[in-house]
Amino acid sequence: MPADRPARPLDLAALIAERGAERYELQTAHLNPQLSRMLHTIGFDKYYERAEGPYFYDAEGNSYLDMLAGFGIFALGRHHPVVRDAIHQVIDLDLPDLTRFDCSPLPGLLAEQLLSYAPGLDRVFFGNSGTEAVETALKFARYATGRRRVLYCDHAFHGLTAGSLSVNGEAGFRKGFEPLLPDTAIPLGDLGALAEELRRGDVAALIVEPIQGKGVHAAPPGWLRSAQTLLHEHKALLICDEVQTGIGRTGDFFAYQHEEGVLPDLVCAAKALSGGYVPVGATLGKGWIFEKVYSSMDRVLVHSASFGSNAQAMAAGLATLQVMRDEKVVENARQVGDLFRERLTALVDRYELLAEVRGRGLMIGIEFGRPRSLKLRTGWTALQAARKGLFAQMVVVPLLQRHRILTQVSGDHLEVIKLIPPLTITEREVDRFMTAFTEVMDDAHRGSGLMWDFGRTLVKQAVGSR
Repeated sequence: MPADRPARPLDLAALIAERGAERYELQTAHLNPQLSRMLHTIGFDKYYERAEGPYFYDAEGNSYLDMLAGFGIFALGRHHPVVRDAIHQVIDLDLPDLTRFDCSPLPGLLAEQLLSYAPGLDRVFFGNSGTEAVETALKFARYATGRRRVLYCDHAFHGLTAGSLSVNGEAGFRKGFEPLLPDTAIPLGDLGALAEELRRGDVAALIVEPIQGKGVHAAPPGWLRSAQTLLHEHKALLICDEVQTGIGRTGDFFAYQHEEGVLPDLVCAAKALSGGYVPVGATLGKGWIFEKVYSSMDRVLVHSASFGSNAQAMAAGLATLQVMRDEKVVENARQVGDLFRERLTALVDRYELLAEVRGRGLMIGIEFGRPRSLKLRTGWTALQAARKGLFAQMVVVPLLQRHRILTQVSGDHLEVIKLIPPLTITEREVDRFMTAFTEVMDDAHRGSGLMWDFGRTLVKQAVGSR
């Protein structure tokens, strides 16, 4: 029986005001306890109160520059007014969403717009995340080719659900979850290894990130096109995972479009398409693949997602693409990204601990390497002996603690910082980062002081955790 009176409105502001200070205790008690432990250890246990564009703000009003964008989700920054307005509109419309037995206009409209950025691709499947987009591509490639094995590249990251994990090139994520699907790794850029696997005749597809998120390594020039040719000669498919690189991140709408003549059979997208509000994943593909999977009315629901194509997600996607067009976001990513990398690259000769700057658009990798001078080499060697990646962590921490800039180490056991800021940043944010990064690197090259004291703390923790 329904209650006599309707439920009281939920006062979220009051709830957060009352319990917000318990955020880390709640995490430890009820969620993943290692997350709060890690944040406490490296001093990232901040209390952010609000966010706007590329900035977070604490209770005192201090701004923190976001160079992480929620792992690429917030391509438009946080709380873009156009996307927020679209979400309010779609809720206020009281649409008959997800009836299952009608065809809402919003998914078709978003698919139409999305495909306009990917000539040669014909249809879209909407799910809820990047890993779902990858799972869809794996299933469709296997069914369309009648083969079971998918090739992937060493150090790749394609998601953490069981199928996506089978094509994950990082052993640390796979450990303890085997057996997985019978897929096979090859080195990024190695045509010989690809040809050798294809000769076995059981390969359905190669899945590849045009720029790998881990370490920010791009496929060598011409490799994607040559790989595509080889795959098609052996009746196998090319899947481009653009979950992080797509929707403008690299200065083209999709990263594969930087190389002339590349037309993947399937493309995975997500993250930025959400506008930072409602999760959405998309798998774009050639018509014949979809037509094989959905070959009859009996197979109409052979692949589906409970919340796929929901109205809020579709509205967020449509609003995101409108902002991309109206504010020339992709062009900004290219121009500001070129400026950013140019200014960072100019520091390589200045700092012996700085080995390389690479990337494309606003996906930038800063790699550190073994210094020449004996004083610095001694500290570097101690860090490497304890755990590779500690020096990069030594840079990330003062960037946040002293300069209020949020960055990340690009992967486990890597001396690489990855910058994937909102695509709306300007030269102002580049200036702020460059000033902070230069000060941190100057400090590191003194060979002593707070940074190296923190480094010794990291060494003790790394050794103690073995």
